[in-house]
Amino acid sequence: MTVLHLADETEAADLAAFLSRLLHYDRAAAVRLQAAGTALAVFGRPASFEVLAVRAVRLSKPYENGLDVTLDVTVSAGELLESVDEAAATAAVPAAVTGPPWAGVLPPRGGWRPEPGLPPAGSLRALVTAAVAEFRSRTQELVPELRTRGELDRIGREIWSRTVGQTRLPVRAVHAAQSLGFLRPAPAEGDCAAEGQGEGGAGTEGGLAIFSSGAWLRLRTPYGSIAVRQATGLGTLGVSVR
Repeated sequence: MTVLHLADETEAADLAAFLSRLLHYDRAAAVRLQAAGTALAVFGRPASFEVLAVRAVRLSKPYENGLDVTLDVTVSAGELLESVDEAAATAAVPAAVTGPPWAGVLPPRGGWRPEPGLPPAGSLRALVTAAVAEFRSRTQELVPELRTRGELDRIGREIWSRTVGQTRLPVRAVHAAQSLGFLRPAPAEGDCAAEGQGEGGAGTEGGLAIFSSGAWLRLRTPYGSIAVRQATGLGTLGVSVR
């Protein structure tokens, strides 16, 4: 069994928290793991948010398994969570599972360009709070015969598809970031290098920034990223299928 050696106990705890939040929305959640060198990327799709969540985890030593120097596998989020040993800062890679459709289409590795107009973190949290309150208010006002799954979904789509400020980022991406613990107060300077390397974004508050690449948008935070594909139909998206 392959064992990942995480950088420290904090990395192990943050990975466990991320997996726990994914499992809160889907007890059968799967995650795709990609590791090379001292970096591990964990991809997940929180149920109902229609986004991809990415958690970068630092490893204490370069990944290696025999002659293999990279890891790319889809596994059960629950089994991975059970294997995390926070005290030892390790995690055992479970057996591979048949990946859900989203696991075959990930955001591109490069070509990300910064996008302007992202409000500060406090405004983003307030935006999510207001959107949740609006959803509850509007659904509670429905008469019983109109309180159908279809109508609830329609209201939800209307609210969560709105864009943030002057950006193209849908509100559902910020909601996902808040729900997964990505919009916490930023750590001390230098602690978020794993999330932002190679992307610039200087001057963004607390490491928050939006980037675009092809049909993808990505909200980067010090604790993880939320990626959203703006259109459907492979072949015109510039996505990476791997």
